[in-house]
Amino acid sequence: MIANLVQLAAEEKQNPLVPPGPELLVGTIAFAIVFFFFWKKLLPNINKVLEERRAAIEGGIEEADAMKVEAQSVLEQYKAQLAEARHEAARLRQEAQEQGATLIAEMRAEGQRQREEIIAAGHSQIAADRKAASSALRQDVGQLATELAGKLVGESLEDHARQSRTIDRFLDGLDESASKAEASR
Repeated sequence: MIANLVQLAAEEKQNPLVPPGPELLVGTIAFAIVFFFFWKKLLPNINKVLEERRAAIEGGIEEADAMKVEAQSVLEQYKAQLAEARHEAARLRQEAQEQGATLIAEMRAEGQRQREEIIAAGHSQIAADRKAASSALRQDVGQLATELAGKLVGESLEDHARQSRTIDRFLDGLDESASKAEASR
């Protein structure tokens, strides 16, 4: 075929599409040398770099998948821990409410008990004060009555034993009449 082209070129005057024979031969040899150099030296290096890049990409994808699985696992653990923490917080809140209710009930019972003690102490104090006032009043009334009777009679009625008995009978009679008046109401 090259020979046909060369013959054709010789017959015609210079076809711009078909180069002259020696140029065609030199170009073919140069192309073969460059092609051999690329095939022996550059092509293995390019293939090696492409293979490393493919391995790195596949390794990156596998690593990303592994990290995704690990992240999903960590997320599930986090959600489980969060649910457990919420459950624990609800349990602690419930316990605190129960303890608070128990403490309030105890404090109310203690307050009721103290109130009853104070009321009982107040009643006993009132009774003691009433008894002391009654005794002091009996003594004062008796003394005044004795002085008044002594002034009316014109003599001193200083006999204490007789004076005390008379006063006691008089006041007991007043107490009985007051009791009867209260009972009749």
